Amino acid sequence: MRKSGIHILVFSILAAFLPPSSHSYANESDQSLQAEINQILEEEPLLKGGLAGISIRSANTGEILYEHNGDIRMRPASNMKLLTSAVALSVLGEEHQFKTEVRIEGKRKGNILKGNLYVKGFGDPTLLREDLNQMAKHIANSGISIIEGDLIGDDSWFDDVRLSPDLIWSDEYAYYGSQISALTVSPNKDFDSGTILVEVSPGLEVGDPAQIQLSHKTNDIHIINQAVTISSDGETELTIDRKHGSNTIIVKGFLPIGAKIEKEWIAVWEPTQFALDLFKQELAKQGIKLLGTAKVGETPKDAYILTSHLSIPLSELLIPFMKLSNNGHAEILVKEMGKIRKGEGSWEKGLAVLNEQLPKLGVNPNALVIRDGSGVSHVNLIPANEISNLLFHVQKEKWFPSFLKSLPVAGNSDRMIGGGLRKRMESLNVKAKTGTLTTVTSLSGYVETKKEETLIFSILLNNLLDEEKGKEIEDKIVEIIANH
Repeated sequence: MRKSGIHILVFSILAAFLPPSSHSYANESDQSLQAEINQILEEEPLLKGGLAGISIRSANTGEILYEHNGDIRMRPASNMKLLTSAVALSVLGEEHQFKTEVRIEGKRKGNILKGNLYVKGFGDPTLLREDLNQMAKHIANSGISIIEGDLIGDDSWFDDVRLSPDLIWSDEYAYYGSQISALTVSPNKDFDSGTILVEVSPGLEVGDPAQIQLSHKTNDIHIINQAVTISSDGETELTIDRKHGSNTIIVKGFLPIGAKIEKEWIAVWEPTQFALDLFKQELAKQGIKLLGTAKVGETPKDAYILTSHLSIPLSELLIPFMKLSNNGHAEILVKEMGKIRKGEGSWEKGLAVLNEQLPKLGVNPNALVIRDGSGVSHVNLIPANEISNLLFHVQKEKWFPSFLKSLPVAGNSDRMIGGGLRKRMESLNVKAKTGTLTTVTSLSGYVETKKEETLIFSILLNNLLDEEKGKEIEDKIVEIIANH
């Protein structure tokens, strides 16, 4: 009994020198690192009432050099994409491409197709209007100029559940909350699939309605313009929203004369129908007359391929996905993994694949709660130690160069290199994934120290009153690590 009491006393004395749930790995070279980070955790006012999960490892050995709440499950925000991208590379491969097919059914008589034309999507998030144009040209070059049947859009490669389980209603209109369909179009090469770009500029005189331009002219989108031009000394106050359950976009507010163009990417309602409308327009541009209607349906097995389009490979798609933190790409990859491995393009099957593959990449799925591929869910929970362990284990994979290249690079002003870190930590050699949700910020990746040693870190900050200011804390901690 006395012996146990002495052990407890000694432990209590040692514990008094550490913040709650922190662990030191006591060798002399690490003590300064631990002391400086502990000081931030203890003294930073922004962390009062919040939670911090931190894990730092050697990239060479995987040894944990420091942790604070390292095994506590935390909301990862877009650091969830680290898991999604790693598993997608493992399951689908770097060369994986998404296809879009145009098939026909029925007989041809001269320039007339006596049957239906089908456009079948296989989940390509990079499909552009110019790609639809090229496919329409192929149809025209094949000699078809009249379609007596219907134009049918087929999105059956994935299920018909459009939104991930925990996406909140107020995010439905936003580009980061876009609906997931196997047949979808992006407005530009940022590849925000299932969205349309709305540009609002002031009128010529005070009192004029604002001028509104869409990235795609389409009958599928209806604009209600309640935005008014005001004098040049006024301030821009503008909201761009979409009515639930429709493609009615409402623009409200005020825009001063001479003000810069305001841009917003808005998620469309039912992206399959939207893609179909755009394709119908491209057919018309090529002089192809559709006698039937444009509608959603499935392609018969005996319909044969007339033309097709392939996306960029996954290794290239990872650049806009990770640099710009594209939620839609993450969820498409989850559904694609479910379809390829389990024959069902759903969140349920895709996340099952994710959980099955994670142990091969050093992650214990029993320590996690995963609800989506993007991290937009506030229900996702991942410990910092699991993220840092993933980042250690993926280094041995043949696809690791593609994975590493996809991470934002601190201080690089090019959006497709610097991504979410392009205006942060300019003096440091950091490659890391950012993450932001209301009350949550996260940063996990690799940093080179002054001694040219690479360290792995994962910083998860939860329950913050201001998540943007939390990024200043992340940068301070990474600077400490870099100076280690």
